[in-house]
This record gives sequence, structure tokens and C-alpha cells, in this order.
Amino acid sequence: MKLWKIVITGGPCAGKTTALSWIENYFSQRGYRVLFVSETATELISGGLAPWTAGTNLDYQKCQVRLQLAKERIFEQGARTMDAEKILLICDRGALDNKAYMNDEEWQAVLKDVGSNEIDLRDNYDAVFHLVTAARGAEEAYTLSNNAARTETIEQARSLDDKLIAAWTGHPHMRIIDNSTEFEEKLERLMAEILSFLGEPDPFEIERKYLIEYPDLDWLEAQPNVSKVEIIQTYLNSPQNVQIRVRQRGMDGHYIYTRTEKRAVSETRRVEIEERLTQEEYLRQLMDADITAHPIRKTRYCLAEDNRYFELDIYPQWKRQAILEIELRNEEEEIRIPAGIKVIREVTGEKQYKNYELAHHMLEEEA
Repeated sequence: MKLWKIVITGGPCAGKTTALSWIENYFSQRGYRVLFVSETATELISGGLAPWTAGTNLDYQKCQVRLQLAKERIFEQGARTMDAEKILLICDRGALDNKAYMNDEEWQAVLKDVGSNEIDLRDNYDAVFHLVTAARGAEEAYTLSNNAARTETIEQARSLDDKLIAAWTGHPHMRIIDNSTEFEEKLERLMAEILSFLGEPDPFEIERKYLIEYPDLDWLEAQPNVSKVEIIQTYLNSPQNVQIRVRQRGMDGHYIYTRTEKRAVSETRRVEIEERLTQEEYLRQLMDADITAHPIRKTRYCLAEDNRYFELDIYPQWKRQAILEIELRNEEEEIRIPAGIKVIREVTGEKQYKNYELAHHMLEEEA
């Protein structure tokens, strides 16, 4: 059995309800057993328990997060008893959505109440797909009539959309689906993104890479749509033309572990197969490390801007430059570099800037 747990989130009136219906039909026809964890906030508010009826917003949020996590555990437990080869567990919003409705003090109190931390809650999901609110780019379609729990004005919807994206920024596989096309094509793009994540028909990764000037870290960390993680990746002994690595990713003692196999198809396109590991499996695989390669240590800043998800890598050996990467839907896609980041040049396809080569020989900084 293979079980994927993914989040479908988004701002108010983003098309999420219709998207969930599409997902059920689309992936059921492709041999997946599709399960849904319903949106907890709508259940509670429709039942009379809301931030404005509970004692305080914090009282309500504790209830909502506890119920959210309990429902997910029950669905995962039940899913693993099913006679199915491929199970897609769809969460109609996930635990980190709740962060957008709280201040920092309230959020920390909720984390303490459930006995967890932000990294473990966020990275417990395999992928996150955010649908941008119709209030940004499709204003004529924005309505409050199809959801009794929705009360936001267009301006409030835009602000909430930004907060939700910021809450999930830092997840290793987050995609943002904007309103640059008609609604039906928006949903088709969502289906394509989910298919790509699941590795169908082939698990291709398309990315571009840029050498940039060393960023102002104080400025970067002050941005609301930026999240910082620490990464250690180690290359294993691999067959020719295949790269296998294991990675520890997280912060402050809270980590997830993955194993990735990559095979290049073109300068920008690669077949990539990734699986989640337990800490014990990760430590066991380290015994097969390639002794000719140094472990790569880097600080990664995940940046969500202009409906794109960028990854900015800081290497401790470099003091004047860094690497910026972005994954694309197609190789011809136009890219706008975020303001505040100064590109030296594009290095997509340049072998010496690939992590595998850096593990064998860290380049000197460019003048």
C-alpha cells in the first residue's frame, strides 16, 4: 500500500469545494482510493461553536486544532486497514491553516496545548496545494453566498490568502494555483500538479537555478512569506547516471527525513523519486554514504511570492553569493525574481552548481 496525505487549502472563495469534487472523480478513475477529511472550521461554526461564541478566540482554536488532528489520525488509522494499493487522503485544510487566524502568542499556546511544534505539524503532510482566492485576479467571481461560514470582504479575503500562504511557507512541497486562467483551467492545473507530485506518468521535476548575490538575511527573515529550515544531505553509493541522497530537513531539533533518487532527462528536467524515511531508516542508510562526497549543509529560505515558491540556499562556505531555485510547471514558464534578490546569472544546467558536484568539490566564490 502507498498512502499520500495532502492538503487542499486556499483563500476564501478559491474554488476549493469544486476542486475536491474534481479530485474525487479524477483520481478514482485512475485507481486511487480517495478519502476526505472534511474542513473542521465549517463543521464547528455550522454547529454553533465559533470564535465569537466561544469564550475567546484561543479557546475556540484549541478545540479546532484538537479536532482537526484527531480526525486525521482516525482517517490514517482506518486507511491502513483498507484493501487498496494507492490511497489519497485529502485534508480539506490542514493544521497550519489555523495559524492564519491567530496571533503569535495564541499560536504558541495552541502548539503547547496539543503537545507539538510547528515543523512537525506542517511537515506531517506530504504536499500542500493552495488555491488563490477569487478576490485576487477573479474578483467578479467572489461571493459569500455559497458558504455560511464565510464572512470576509474582498480586502479581508486577500489579506487572509496572504496569511495562509505564509503559514504553509517552508513545507518541502507546496504549490500555489493562481487565477491566471479561467476557473476550469485553474482546476485542471491543480490536477496536473497533484499528478506530478504523485509521479504520474513520470515523476518529473522541472527547475531553474540562479547564482545570486548574498542576500540581506535580516531583511529576508523579516518577510512574512519566508520560512527558514536547516538541511543536511548526504549522497549514497549509486549506480551510474543515478544520484541517490538522504536528507535531514527541519529546525530546532525537529526534522523530517527523505530519500531521493534523481536521473537527468535534460538541463532543466529530471525524473525524481522521493520517499519519506523514519529517523532509524535515515541513520541506517547513512551507512552506505559515498565517502568521496562531503555532506552538504545549507540553510534554506523558502519564499512564496507572486504565486511562485522559491528556495534560496545559503552555503556556509560562501560569503558573497548564494543559490536561488524555482520548480516550474513547464520549461517555457516566465519567471519574475522576487524584489530584493539580485541575480548574478542563471546557472541552470551548469554542472558545477549542482549539489552533487558541490558535495565533491565546493566551488570558490565568483568575483
